[in-house]
This record gives sequence, structure tokens and C-alpha cells, in this order.
Amino acid sequence: MPDTLCDIGLIGLAVMGQNLVLNMNDHGYKVAVFNRTTSKVDDFLAHEAKGTQVVGAHSVEELASLLKRPRRIMLMVKAGDIVDQMIGHVLPYLEAGDIVIDGGNSLFTDSNRRTKELAAKGILFIGTGVSGGEEGARFGPSIMPGGNPAAWPHVKEIFQAIAAKVEDGTPCCDWVGEDGAGHYVKMVHNGIEYGDMQLICEAYDLLQRGLGLSADELQPIFTEWNKGELDSYLIEISSHIFAKKDEDGQPLVDKILDTAGQKGTGKWTVISSLDLGQPVTLIGESVFARCLSALKSERVEAAKILQGPAATPLNVDRAAFIEDVRRALYCSKIISYTQGYMLLRAAAGENGWNLNMGGIALMWRGGCIIRSRFLGKIKEAFDKNPKLENLLLDSFFSGALNKYQASWRKAAAHAIELGVPTPAFSTALAFFDGYRTGRLPANLLQAQRDYFGAHTYERTDKPRGQFFHTNWTGHGGRVSSSTYNA
Repeated sequence: MPDTLCDIGLIGLAVMGQNLVLNMNDHGYKVAVFNRTTSKVDDFLAHEAKGTQVVGAHSVEELASLLKRPRRIMLMVKAGDIVDQMIGHVLPYLEAGDIVIDGGNSLFTDSNRRTKELAAKGILFIGTGVSGGEEGARFGPSIMPGGNPAAWPHVKEIFQAIAAKVEDGTPCCDWVGEDGAGHYVKMVHNGIEYGDMQLICEAYDLLQRGLGLSADELQPIFTEWNKGELDSYLIEISSHIFAKKDEDGQPLVDKILDTAGQKGTGKWTVISSLDLGQPVTLIGESVFARCLSALKSERVEAAKILQGPAATPLNVDRAAFIEDVRRALYCSKIISYTQGYMLLRAAAGENGWNLNMGGIALMWRGGCIIRSRFLGKIKEAFDKNPKLENLLLDSFFSGALNKYQASWRKAAAHAIELGVPTPAFSTALAFFDGYRTGRLPANLLQAQRDYFGAHTYERTDKPRGQFFHTNWTGHGGRVSSSTYNA
């Protein structure tokens, strides 16, 4: 086989695609590139890829002809129909055993389908999450591959070479599981990312409004937080954001309109949690918080009509308040990851995936947006007990919540007192209190359901699995409704 052939082909030269190509090139791999707008190929070779061994192609057929066998073609295109269209363009130039890799943010059910459809044609499919943004793609992302296991040995070396590395050199990339498992794990990563960002914003809002702190005063607080338990990429960049000045010398963050965008992965996570009956409340509230932020004009009008507490900073001990907020943020973060892992566990059972929970935490330790010191503790928890049912049952996490819960409650109470919305802090605390409660008021709820719909109930004095119906009014019948459990 001639050495002139390329190791891998990549289609889609937006910034993520370009940076992955340059990353591969840095690690000694020869990459062929193609873009539907072919002028982008020439522009890339003339500028960003100048002086590299990257090879340009002006058609899919030419791209396929440049590749070693089995051919490896990675798509970095927008999720949805475009992926299917591009696979359709590539297929005529592939042969049995060749590999198609979707590196976009595709919905996991699409990856389930594509794995099976391509396997029927003799083509191996990988759907892989790639996290870390532009910088991660260029210098080391977190990579979460799933799909057809037969493809993994053919891409493992390249993927692990270009991935971020943790302290001991372990790559933040390993095989996740079959079909859409890789994209599912990436989806949950993004959902947790929504939660982390919302929690940080709520801490910012509480400190800003509760103590009247400016961006200049917040910057050293976040810098200090990044040296301890909250050490993470998102805390670090938040401290950088507070330091950034506009052209007039004022903090830039104060001039940014308070309407948040989203691309859908958080919503997909919440939909999946509902489908699987998992209470992933914090990510749900984080998605809804973005939706509420988008109602800017309505909120401005409502602010003129709806009254809240006086908008004045609290007369409290500043250092104690800051520490209460820090602890509330840490506790809520534990809940967010706990719920994310509950969802992964449920999805693994539903889809027959053998997910390595500790390995996933390791993949998220570097390169990705939610990378943090905290993830090492999740890895340790699953190393200690691979069958751990819930992170809150691990001694490290239960110990942290038990130790900090008083501060968590104080921060939530201060938010209510101030009229500062903290949906993520609040739902995290509500979940904690619900999960640690041996008896919830769902007994009344079941009685209500049985009263109006004959939905039946179980009894505390009878074995689980026995269902009863009461004729509550004396007018109802003896026939009960069929049951459905989410």
C-alpha cells in the first residue's frame, strides 16, 4: 500500500473540522479533506493548513481515492438530514469494511439507526461525541465514540492520540458502547453542561444582588473558587469573563443582553429523562431558565407590574454569605451529576449498553467543557463500587452534602428573601430532600388517582406488587384501571 495515501478523510471544514484536521496532522496523521463548498478546501490549504501534509479533495470520489483501506471518513457537518445526505454521497465510493464516523452533535436515535443501516451494507459506523469547543478540537478534545464495535480498532489509535490527556497521560477517549451510546453520553454531557452553567449564573446573581458585588469584585472570588473543590473549566472562564473590559473600560459582561441561546442537546436530555422516567430536574430547570431568559420583552414589561422584595443588598456577613453560595453551588453540582448518571444508568438498561461509568467520568476529566477536579471523585466512586446505584450513596458525596447542607439551605433562603430566581439551586435541594425521604406524600396522590380514575394503589401492610382499589364514594364500581409506569 503506497505511503502517499492518507490515514483518514474529513468532510466539513467549519472551525471544529479544521481544528481536528490540524490536531491530527500535529500527531503525524495524513488527512484528506473535502467540503461541499470546494473553495473552502483551497482556502484552508492556503491558510490554516499551509505547510502541513493535509491533502485537499474537490469531490467525494476523489476523497475516497486518497484513503488507505479500510477507508476512514469523518463527517463534521450539522446534525440531522445533512448527515444522512452526506452518507448517501459517500456510500457509492466505499467498500465492505470501510468506516464512516459522524463527529457532530447527532441525536442518539439517529446513530442507532445509522449503525444498523450501514452494517447491512457492510459499512462500519461510528457516532462520536466531540467536546471541548474550538480549542479542544485543536489541542485535545474529549472524544466519546460508539457505534459498530468492529470499527473501534481501526480508529482507536488516531482518536486517542488527538484526545486530551489527564495527569497520568490517559487519553480522554475510550469506546463507550454500541449503536448510539457515544452520542447519548455526549448528549448527557451537554445536559450537565447546561446545569453547570445555570448553577454558576445563579451563584453570580446571588452574589451580585445579595451583596451588591461588581464584576471586578466577583473576579477574584471566582479565581479563588477555582483553586478548591469547584476547580473547573467553567469556573475558570467565568473569572476571565468578569475581568474582561469593554472599550470604555467597563466590564463587558454587564453589557451583554440577558437572553440565552441553545442548540437542543439540553432539551434532548430532558426528553430522554421523561421517556425513561428519571427525575433529571436540574437539567430540566436549566433548559427552562434559558427559555425564560428568551422572553426578554415580556420580562421587562412584567418588571413594571409585578412586585418583589426591595432590591437592596442584605445586611449580612460578606465572607459567610460568599461561602454559603459556594457550598450551595458545590452541593447542587453534585446533584446535577448524580441525576446525569441516573439517566446514563437507565439508558444503558433500556438499550442494552454496557456503559463504563467510571470510564465516562475519566473521558470528561479533560478536553471537554465540563472538565473539573470533581470528575476524579466520580471515577473513584465507581472504581470503589462498579455497581454503585447512585452517586449520593457514595461516602464522599454523601459526606459532602451532609456537611454543607446547612449552607445550601441558607443560600436558598437568602435567594427567596431577595427575590432572586434560583431554579437550579432550588430543584437540586428539593431533589436531595426528596431522595433522602423514606416516605413521600405520593400515598395521597395514589389515593386521588384511585378515587377519580380507579388507578389502584399498593399498601404498606401488604407485599409489593399487590394492587388494591377502593370504592371511595359508594357509587363507584369494582373494576380498576390498567396501570402505566413511566
